[in-house]
Amino acid sequence: MFPGTERKKILIVEDELDLRIFLCNLLGNCGYETVDAPNRTEGLQKAKREKPALIILDVMIPKEDGIQMYREIQADQELKNIPVIMVSTIDRKTFSFYQKFQHSPEGKGVPEPGAYLEKPLEAEELIALVDRLTTTTECPLDNDKGK
Repeated sequence: MFPGTERKKILIVEDELDLRIFLCNLLGNCGYETVDAPNRTEGLQKAKREKPALIILDVMIPKEDGIQMYREIQADQELKNIPVIMVSTIDRKTFSFYQKFQHSPEGKGVPEPGAYLEKPLEAEELIALVDRLTTTTECPLDNDKGK
């Protein structure tokens, strides 16, 4: 990071305190500014206030549903263009299946997140993804759709 350059802000919405601390430290050591939230309500408030460059969102936030938060982000004109990395112990195929059959307001589907990572997270993969999603609007998973 060059002196005088602004650090990109990453919002981490994760209910597991240990993982939240790990992600904040990992991303902080890689030159990012981190903001964290333990739940959907606080996460949405911080997303609106902080306008992060990227959101890392746990799919399974107890009682609050990370998928619902993702839908709310996509419905918000100020937030919908912020890339989101969804993280979960649920595999990607199951997540995509679930996402496809959920009813959404207005009967419209919700776009796929910028990326989806399964826990346990691999630090190098996460950092590479964060770098890519905060420097380009191109989704790194677009190349994987044929697999």
